Amino acid sequence: MHILTIEGIPYAWLEPLQEIHAHVFDGAKLPVEKLEKKEGLLCLLAVEDEALFGFKLGYPHPDGVFYSWLGGVHVTMRGRGIASQLMKAQHAAIQEVGFQKVRTYGRNTRKAMLITNLKHGFDIVSTFIDEKGRHKIIFEKTFD
Repeated sequence: MHILTIEGIPYAWLEPLQEIHAHVFDGAKLPVEKLEKKEGLLCLLAVEDEALFGFKLGYPHPDGVFYSWLGGVHVTMRGRGIASQLMKAQHAAIQEVGFQKVRTYGRNTRKAMLITNLKHGFDIVSTFIDEKGRHKIIFEKTFD
């Protein structure tokens, strides 16, 4: 397995990215238009034998914090530390360009990701209810 780091929209990987996004997020679509609106998009893709099985997307937030937006691993590949590898690669990449802090949101329904965030040094800083009525947990990590 290797991790590809792509700045901007990963056009060459768009179809498999959209497929795995739908797999991870209960059929939800990831339209190209939504990706195009994310200035400074950073895409990390977990690839093996030219097949995509995990991803992590993020972009700079206007307050100067890097926002780790979306990520997931195909169910058949979970439990192998892939999400952790993607997270570590993302953190290394954003520190290289000067980010001091990363933020992400989590939901109680995705406990494995909550645990992964805590294991990797994130702190819970707040909670809120989103526009769809879902309770969200805000995680932040400051780099040394």
